[in-house]
Amino acid sequence: MEDAQVGPLDLAARVDEALAVQAVAFGLTDDEVGVRRHIVLRHAAAPGVRALGATTPRGRLVGFVYGMPNDRTQWWSTVVEPYLRRNGNAGWLDDAFVITELHVHPAYQKHGIGRELITTITDTAAEPRSILSAIDTESPARALYRSLGYRDLARHVLFPSAGSPYAVMGAPLPLRRR
Repeated sequence: MEDAQVGPLDLAARVDEALAVQAVAFGLTDDEVGVRRHIVLRHAAAPGVRALGATTPRGRLVGFVYGMPNDRTQWWSTVVEPYLRRNGNAGWLDDAFVITELHVHPAYQKHGIGRELITTITDTAAEPRSILSAIDTESPARALYRSLGYRDLARHVLFPSAGSPYAVMGAPLPLRRR
């Protein structure tokens, strides 16, 4: 397997490659990819959005992360706010950098790429904390987030179009290193 280097990613220009990684990592159908393409392109144009990619020496995108400062008026924030409020954690939506998506191709997982992507993008965040959502099961992704200092802020969060419940997690920045 080729090594992968983490660096800036033009998300709009490489949206199809990023979604191909997400489709394999997350098991998305072609229809789901089509819906997400519009969402990712809208996010790519949002103020403050930043993206990083993990590419092989041959230029193949094998992982990516993107995020932005949280905006309480955006869809994700409005969905998770009642769950966070119920747990006394609604304040986490203020002054937070949201990890919107983080995916690594399964063939490249367990090599530190996800850790490098999320720590690199949050290291330059101006906000004092980071929040994200992940499927609410014990998974390698949730274990990674916990190892970086994320903790559950709300569980059993239901997104209208998702088939599984999610957990919202938050961590102070900078993220914890091993």
